[in-house]
Amino acid sequence: MDKTRILIVEDEPKLADILSKYLEKADYETRIVADGADAEHAFSTFDPHLILLDIMLPNVDGIEICKMVRAKSNVPVIMTTAKVEEIDRLLGLEIGADDYVCKPYSPREVVARVKAVLRRVTLNGNGQKHDIEDKLRLNEDTLFVSFLNNSVSFTHVEFLLLKSMQSHPGRIYSRDKLMNHIYDDDRIVSDRTIDSHIKKIRKKLHGIAPEHEFIHSIYGAGYKFEAQSE
Repeated sequence: MDKTRILIVEDEPKLADILSKYLEKADYETRIVADGADAEHAFSTFDPHLILLDIMLPNVDGIEICKMVRAKSNVPVIMTTAKVEEIDRLLGLEIGADDYVCKPYSPREVVARVKAVLRRVTLNGNGQKHDIEDKLRLNEDTLFVSFLNNSVSFTHVEFLLLKSMQSHPGRIYSRDKLMNHIYDDDRIVSDRTIDSHIKKIRKKLHGIAPEHEFIHSIYGAGYKFEAQSE
């Protein structure tokens, strides 16, 4: 049985080597790329199941590489960055990363993140996602949300919030980003309003899928949609 392949795009040799050793110990196959200009070729030839992608790279940065990958595939991408201010850039751009990790980090934490993302996402040959999140169905005509044989009605705003996050599982949405998705008239909406809507969404989802948690708070960043069993 083939091992799960992890492409590490990292220009710090020692860090890349440590990550590779930890991932291989966890029974993954790895390949290291140190130059952003080589990432596209490595992606095509190595055909990874997940990419660990640094933002600051020589020649082509991680943001551009992630955009290139997303134009071709839904393979999971975990971004890494040494600059806290880059987090806002990651959140503000629709680049399609599934998660991010801030440097300095523990290699064990990175392995845990890799396992979590791969556990959530199963890829077929076309790079399409198939997982438990697909069982949560949103009906835009009726504003009903269903999970297996259970369903519940949502308000229009609640439905838009859930739909926005569900469309990109694992992506972290700031409160400002969520506000822009549900209000297009530049009205002033407080963070507490978004938090209140999220609380109601969680309660309704728990009512139809009590064994799963779909909406997660990310401290200092916002919220993300990701199915996890309780």
